[in-house]
Amino acid sequence: MNDQTYPKPGPLLALAEAPRALTEMASLFASAPFLLTVKSGDRHPVLVLPGFAASDRSTIILRAYLSSLGYIAKPWGLGVNLGPAKPDLAAQLARRLDEVYVENGHQKISLVGWSLGGVYSRVLAQLYPEKVRQVITLGSPFSGSPHSTNAFQLFKMMNDASEAIPSTAIFSKSDGVVPWQIASQSPSDIAENIEVYASHIGLGINASVLYAIADRLATPTSQWKPFERTGWKRFVYGPALMNTKTALRSNSASVE
Repeated sequence: MNDQTYPKPGPLLALAEAPRALTEMASLFASAPFLLTVKSGDRHPVLVLPGFAASDRSTIILRAYLSSLGYIAKPWGLGVNLGPAKPDLAAQLARRLDEVYVENGHQKISLVGWSLGGVYSRVLAQLYPEKVRQVITLGSPFSGSPHSTNAFQLFKMMNDASEAIPSTAIFSKSDGVVPWQIASQSPSDIAENIEVYASHIGLGINASVLYAIADRLATPTSQWKPFERTGWKRFVYGPALMNTKTALRSNSASVE
């Protein structure tokens, strides 16, 4: 894992987070017809994990959108995300993953984690690969030192996602909380980055983020391929990124 410390986002970016998120919320409603053109879901379960100091209330819009597409979108159900300070966190996460797994007939679960929730998602994929279908992180600081962030100097549970599980890292270079360098990964046959133009606290309500998540969830793991940036997507998403600061991995394992 890359443990390099990067400069924290500047104060102006941090101060702009709230007004930018309000703008993203307003544009979401205008984008609703476009968002519903994504391929319908296949009814597999999706567990959505909130960021630090947030609860399931922060992911209501994201989960409602995924449910409207036909996924079984589930909240994490553990109250406010207090980071590793939360008592018995690892065991609670494992129990929640197993609950969703059993409730849905032992179908593999897609994990969508926002910020610190994405760190947890990668840890769960590492520990319980037999229950995880894919991992999607939103501005999650998993590939560098926690000292690079404005908010997180908490987490000790740093692990790479399982090399046999597809993973997508969605990040923004204008993130006012997490440096984009530590929210991205080295691409491989089953690992990718998607750059969006979003605030950190707006990642769960940004139309381009929601579209990208839905596109990734609709891709069968046996046919997984990187997100396509053809046509209009070239103007909405940044170019594919190689995070040169993260060690390259050889992913020769086949995807089930």
